[in-house]
Amino acid sequence: MKTNIEEKDGKFIATLDGEMDTAAALEAEEVLKPLYKTDGKDVIVDCTKLEYIASSGLRILLSILKGAKAGGSRVVMKGVNEDIQTVFKMTGFISLFDFE
Repeated sequence: MKTNIEEKDGKFIATLDGEMDTAAALEAEEVLKPLYKTDGKDVIVDCTKLEYIASSGLRILLSILKGAKAGGSRVVMKGVNEDIQTVFKMTGFISLFDFE
């Protein structure tokens, strides 16, 4: 699993690449923790190359969302494939996030 954050055009862009299973989520959380406080900047989560997400990965995304909303920011999920969309629908997360 590869996880990366960059700041571009006043937004944070987090790229998730691979399978975010429980073990990978631990490492990904360390990389993504700065997004828990976004200081008013929106967050784009690029899932174009994300193949799988476990519940621990969903928890990380929820923590990012909570921090962003507290700071007046949005979290937009981008490039989510059908399998991951199904997980979001089954867990009710589909109504929490914006999707592109």
